[in-house]
Amino acid sequence: MSIRILIVDDHGVVREGLKMYLELDSDLEVVGEAGDGAEAVRMAKALKPDVVLMDLLMPVMDGNRATEIIRRDVPETEVIALTSVLDDGAVIGATRAGATGYLLKDTRAEELCQAIKAAARGQVWLAPQAMARLVREVALPSSPEKLTDRETEVLRLLAQGKANKEIGAELFIGERTVKTHVSSILSKLGVSSRTQAAIYALRIGLVSAKESSNPQ
Repeated sequence: MSIRILIVDDHGVVREGLKMYLELDSDLEVVGEAGDGAEAVRMAKALKPDVVLMDLLMPVMDGNRATEIIRRDVPETEVIALTSVLDDGAVIGATRAGATGYLLKDTRAEELCQAIKAAARGQVWLAPQAMARLVREVALPSSPEKLTDRETEVLRLLAQGKANKEIGAELFIGERTVKTHVSSILSKLGVSSRTQAAIYALRIGLVSAKESSNPQ
């Protein structure tokens, strides 16, 4: 089954270029295009794509606000921020809004396809420059609730870029149980996304920067 993608960008030529590249991969299917954040929200609710490629700077509604609404109202849809902007506010804003990935528009087409497939599996995929900014700027929760030993194991594997199915296989537990643990981890840490949880794991030394690199 192909991965269904919604492309969101206020420049038509960018949307067309992305669609052309992505549809060269038989595993990917572009099911819609939107030119602003408000249209992206409407289309995401109607189409329920697997992954949204989200520009950040757009008219009507910006990409971070659109990401926040989509992650709240269509939780099974993952969002990758795809932008030309690389500043601390943009990276942190997209992550807090719930984006699973953050890539720059000069990303190679092959890497973009890999990132989309990773996001569809619930894996975190960040441009190295974005990861560096997040590690430096994202604050640790002031008084997070203590994780259980099993939740700590799940967080470590999540931060290594593993999907729920892979985590379950490694820990000999069901995928549904992994999802329950992930929800509990996010709640205890006071964060809203797997990406933020992964950054937390990196900040406290649960994983190294090398371990938290993107899956290949």
